[in-house]
Amino acid sequence: MCLAVPGKVVEIIGDDPLLRSAKVSFSGVIKQVSLTCTPDAKLGDYVLVHVGVAISTVDPEEAAQTFEYLRQMGELDGIEPPASPEAKLQDEPRRSAQHEGGPNLFKS
Repeated sequence: MCLAVPGKVVEIIGDDPLLRSAKVSFSGVIKQVSLTCTPDAKLGDYVLVHVGVAISTVDPEEAAQTFEYLRQMGELDGIEPPASPEAKLQDEPRRSAQHEGGPNLFKS
């Protein structure tokens, strides 16, 4: 099964539109992803990520709904979906430390 998972851009690396990447938080699990397909993505945006590439930006409500669907499917075992975009922002550093090495959400 292929999944595209929403995550929040917490750091952008580089300026070149073709080589730019970002550190993206998936409910506290931080992964580096390519922003080649989402040149307008900026810090704090939610992006939909598939196999390490952000394929689109999504609004926070859509990201939260997708996390709810993944939770219902049992694909988030071991990590907590964001309570709200504002609460998630405040919890980022703490969750990041708790979930290093968490489950791999990039299935193909």
